Amino acid sequence: MSLVRLDIAPSGIATATLNRPEVGNAYNEDLLDELIAGLTRLAPDPAIRALVLRGAGKHFQAGADIGWLGQATEYPPERNYQASMATTRAMQLLNEFPHPTIAVVHGACFGGGAGMVCCVDVALATPDALFGLTEVRVGVAPTPISTHMVHAMGLRHTRRYALTGERFDAAEACRIGLVHEVVAAEAMEAKLTAILDAILLGAPGAITMTKRSFLGANGLLLDERAMTLLAHESWTQRATEEAREGTTAFRAKRRPGWYHPPG
Repeated sequence: MSLVRLDIAPSGIATATLNRPEVGNAYNEDLLDELIAGLTRLAPDPAIRALVLRGAGKHFQAGADIGWLGQATEYPPERNYQASMATTRAMQLLNEFPHPTIAVVHGACFGGGAGMVCCVDVALATPDALFGLTEVRVGVAPTPISTHMVHAMGLRHTRRYALTGERFDAAEACRIGLVHEVVAAEAMEAKLTAILDAILLGAPGAITMTKRSFLGANGLLLDERAMTLLAHESWTQRATEEAREGTTAFRAKRRPGWYHPPG
């Protein structure tokens, strides 16, 4: 079974569907590898006019697979680093994809899922969507998506939600700039079609140049040095006792040992 289904319409509209519905499309190394391979293959294809990112089943994307995350806390350093680099690379490729990208969000959108939303050009959410930058709750750090979160939401909102791990609804996601519009589920396909039609009216080369210029002029194209640093920060935190305790507590459905009520 493909963990990322890729479909291309005659119009050149590609759809990438995250396909682990039994775990809310939570990502592991295999899903990240498939996403990286798909984005790498589609990016240089001149026939591609846009990419739509979806999640199969009840949720868009629930962040990192907690079982895999627990295993990764015990990886040796090189493999641990490579796991973090896979997340960093997937986000970079999505952010810098040369054609317009659209995320259609429903249900849970946590951690890396919210990171993916930060990386697309247009983000739509249904009213039931629930968001959270929840990494600190399990003792890890969201460094692979940090630059993209600040780009999408601004430093002020990122500081609040990445440090508290609070969950928030689609209306709040729209208010802080994480998504562009909240659309009723029954109206979503019509809205998506209208946006795709607007994209198809634009010249493909001009769109690619415009997107590249916006990202480059604002320091939003990540070089290898920056990516190496982000991946290093990610894996070194994941290798701590905090991360082991956090992932263990999450699976056991209990409070982590570092928690003490306020006051």
